[in-house]
Amino acid sequence: MTTQGTVSVTIEATPEDVWPWIGDITRHNQWSPKPYRVDLVSGEPNSAGSRYRSVGWAPPNDSDHVNDVEITEVQPPARFALTATDASGAYANSFDLRPVGDGTEVTYRIVFPDMGGIAAILLPILFRVVAMPGIKKRMRLLKQAVESAK
Repeated sequence: MTTQGTVSVTIEATPEDVWPWIGDITRHNQWSPKPYRVDLVSGEPNSAGSRYRSVGWAPPNDSDHVNDVEITEVQPPARFALTATDASGAYANSFDLRPVGDGTEVTYRIVFPDMGGIAAILLPILFRVVAMPGIKKRMRLLKQAVESAK
């Protein structure tokens, strides 16, 4: 069974105003509850196929966690997707932006790699208890960042 999660937030701003916060991966740390850095490794910045390395906190308590990131899809101002790979596998991440009235609904989705052994049993539980609250907080921080920048 694949572990995945989806969180949506409505932001009082147009998709064009929200896009710079989503479509520029180097700005993602500005709305993260935990500090991390993202460095371009190869390719054109924020283009499909470009590669980055991120280093920062990851659950349960890894403050120097490394992810190799590849941007997989860029459709301004509607969709941004990437794959973040670490020792446990490749995690698919996507952001979909949809106009809603005067605002924008941003839907974030993460799909975890298939795990084996005890990880396959514990991951769904840890995801709900540890990761989902952090993802929800991150989406609230995105909303606050975009709306306060207007």
